[in-house]
Amino acid sequence: MADEFGFELLASDGAARRARVVTPRGEIRTPAFMPVGTAGTVKAMYPEQVRACGADIVLGNTYHLMLRPGAEEVVALGGLHHFMRWPHPILTDSGGFQVMSLAKLRKMTEQGVTFQSHIDGSRHELTPERSVEIQGLLGSDIQMQLDECTPHPASHEEAKVSMELSLRWAERSKAAFGPKRHQALFGIVQGSVYEDLRALSARALIDMDFPGYSIGGLAVGEGQAEMLRVLEGVLPLMPQHKPRYLMGVGTPDDLLKSVALGIDMFDCVMPTRSGRHGQTFTRFGKINLRNARHASDPRPLDPESSCPAARDYSRAYLHHLIRCGEYLGSMLLTWANIAYYQDLMAGARAAIEAGTYADYCADVQEGWARGDVPPN
Repeated sequence: MADEFGFELLASDGAARRARVVTPRGEIRTPAFMPVGTAGTVKAMYPEQVRACGADIVLGNTYHLMLRPGAEEVVALGGLHHFMRWPHPILTDSGGFQVMSLAKLRKMTEQGVTFQSHIDGSRHELTPERSVEIQGLLGSDIQMQLDECTPHPASHEEAKVSMELSLRWAERSKAAFGPKRHQALFGIVQGSVYEDLRALSARALIDMDFPGYSIGGLAVGEGQAEMLRVLEGVLPLMPQHKPRYLMGVGTPDDLLKSVALGIDMFDCVMPTRSGRHGQTFTRFGKINLRNARHASDPRPLDPESSCPAARDYSRAYLHHLIRCGEYLGSMLLTWANIAYYQDLMAGARAAIEAGTYADYCADVQEGWARGDVPPN
């Protein structure tokens, strides 16, 4: 394994990129989907299952881990990798998004954000420096600057003020992170749906020379077409020799279309959250196992799937588990969903290497359009 963080572009097909992100804890094959491990676990899955599905990296949430069990407690227990039995790369977010969306009575200033925990009401302060300190204590391989998550919708002036604050916090985050070579801190491009603000943000962050760049503030209600328009405007400005991470995205279709524009990394709670609520993603499109039509269907979700959850259990059984509220139903559907997302990205990597990415996307989308064929 490498001693330093690095990035190597291996192939391209149009704007789509096949690359590898190198960390001391292992290589991340891109395009990559990162399962979300909110509180030190990918919900309803064993770490070994997540790895067997093909995941090279998972995401941890700074906000949740700082509140419970606490960053200092995680350090005392051997660091996040040891704590959650995941010896492979981990990316942590800054905590900013959860503060804005979950915390009570939050107050934001130039210095940072003070807030009350949504768990017990205890008071905390999150500054760029403290966010970097917490992520360092957790020991994650890729860390995020603290940014303000611009609300949607926002006026141009509101988005500009928010974006400029995030840039000032980016400078402070980078200074606090220091000259580490075995870990990386990513800057986050903000600017809402405004192309000029996104360009200003991207250029300023590039001048700060981060090892990688995230695009935040999308998939927050603006719709896929608007999201893709923003990406089309900002991605050509970004360095070819550094990774690009689209935060909090998204559906399988979002992933395919964003890869086509040049995104390398994704995370989203959708596959795990959907699995817990009875919905699964397959090459036939989405299937809702709560629907009564599955009650007597002996077929698996997909007989050709590499995942035992999708290949070996009948739809009737999965429907029964979900309707009864059995934990196993959530576990099996989450497993099937994580495996599907990883298979989708593995197919994308192979297609980019072969120069057939457009054909690959067309084939996948044709399967979704054809839909789930009813039993005979």
